[in-house]
Amino acid sequence: MPIDQLTILAPGLLGGSVALAARAKGSAKRIVIWARRPEVRQALLDAKLGDVIAESPEAAAAEAQLVVIASPVDAIAALARQVAGHLPHGAVLTDVGSVKSDIARDGHAALRGRGHFVGAHPMAGSERTGWEHGSATLFEGRTCFVTPLPETDPRAIKTVADFWRSLGAKVVNVTPADHDRIVAHISHLPQVLASSLGAFLAAKDPAWRDYAGNGLRDTTRIAGSDPELWRTILQQNRTEILASLQNFQGELASFEQALARQDWDAVTSVLARGKQFRDGFR
Repeated sequence: MPIDQLTILAPGLLGGSVALAARAKGSAKRIVIWARRPEVRQALLDAKLGDVIAESPEAAAAEAQLVVIASPVDAIAALARQVAGHLPHGAVLTDVGSVKSDIARDGHAALRGRGHFVGAHPMAGSERTGWEHGSATLFEGRTCFVTPLPETDPRAIKTVADFWRSLGAKVVNVTPADHDRIVAHISHLPQVLASSLGAFLAAKDPAWRDYAGNGLRDTTRIAGSDPELWRTILQQNRTEILASLQNFQGELASFEQALARQDWDAVTSVLARGKQFRDGFR
């Protein structure tokens, strides 16, 4: 059944894509959107991204059955607290943030007795930002983590999981802590490596970049992501990212040692394991 009213707060690329996908899939009868800046609200109105462009988060949430907070991770809990007292009783609030432990606890505490918070994180996106780059097909075939707490109402979990499935995502239920450990390795570590490689090469002769083929372009694509957005993610998931970096440094040191001693079997073994991992992507 489609949601009577879907509210999206602070849409960027993911929030804009949620609106487009929900419209295309018939997942919501009515879509209400709020953005912080007046000029963005006007642009959303001009683009007809939602049925209603609200002037405040409270007004946007007032009749919502499901609220999706699509802000940067450091603003999610504050928005949950801001709208909590204005939600209809029993409403469900979720998010798209790429860090979950603190957000899950804070969101649950903010809505206790009024509604239900169920964290979510669709593994979809781009180095591009902004709702105007959204796509109705962004979530097709992509994993979406749903991260309830043990005390979360099962009906609220089902509402969030069914919604993401309706947008084409493949839902995986994990704890917030497990989510943060997983994405530290498969999302946050790759971002750090791509950005660090770009920063390292930026100190070399600028002409070298113009000689590069697709390998460097592919490897550093996500280095084009918004630095301030990633700063907040790194702050929120610092402990798990540090652990993944330390583990990776051990792998890199072993490769360096094998290369230094001309242990070509060990070098080839790493290359083969890397190829096997890459070839295993769906």
